[in-house]
Amino acid sequence: MEAWLTLARRGFHAECLAGPITETAGVPSIADVSNKASREIATALVAKVGTSQIHRQKQAGQTAGAMFETACQSFIAACLEQLAHLRPGAFTVEKGQAISQFDQYAHLDALRALADASRELKTHLGNDYLIKPDVVVVRAPEPDAIINANIVLVDHAVARNTALRAANGARATLHASISCKLTIRSDRVQNTRSEALNLVRNRKGRLPHIVAITAEPLPSRIAAIALGTGDMDCVYHFALPELVATLQEQERETLELVETMIDGQRLRDIADLPLDLVV
Repeated sequence: MEAWLTLARRGFHAECLAGPITETAGVPSIADVSNKASREIATALVAKVGTSQIHRQKQAGQTAGAMFETACQSFIAACLEQLAHLRPGAFTVEKGQAISQFDQYAHLDALRALADASRELKTHLGNDYLIKPDVVVVRAPEPDAIINANIVLVDHAVARNTALRAANGARATLHASISCKLTIRSDRVQNTRSEALNLVRNRKGRLPHIVAITAEPLPSRIAAIALGTGDMDCVYHFALPELVATLQEQERETLELVETMIDGQRLRDIADLPLDLVV
């Protein structure tokens, strides 16, 4: 009998191949058509995952990207439901939410209001702090009845500032920020890193998980966001074992780079992500 997570991963791949990852003229949409290695790796990789839809023309990048975000959102939400015994709490997985809605970043709303009222201040501050992650995992505050379910832990006299208590009027907590990049191109690498760094610098309170998910076939491009520390927790590939097997079969020198990222805890498979999120 197969593990539930194995079946969920297979369903995630099926959703990816039914939408964001298509095939045009024999080349998967995740390949850079101008790069031979990208085409060869992507073709073999997708063949190991399943069968993609054939389109006469490649889908627009924004359309495919939005579909990939939805597939990631659905997979993570389904997995967290199964992992509730490991991480209890009122968690939801959402798209398109500005970080200023959450407890750690609520002060950014006031900062934006001040900037809007002053052209000079707006010039100095810019708007890099106004981040809207592709997918977020959110934890809602808990009512005292839940917190006190086994014993009276809190009352009106204690724990009056914590964001976990709904009685404190706190906003929801940003548990994880997830950047979903179907492919990685040089013009988007720095955007991913800068968003991660802004999440680190602008928080008040607990730092959320900061991760990225990609289906990029070229190891060198994955390394552009995976290597190094200080900004993102880790990068997750939508089909890492299949990518490793493809590189082995094609005897690619870049296999060593992928193994370095895996051994260095900078690259993991999509199936690892839900379990990492409950830590």
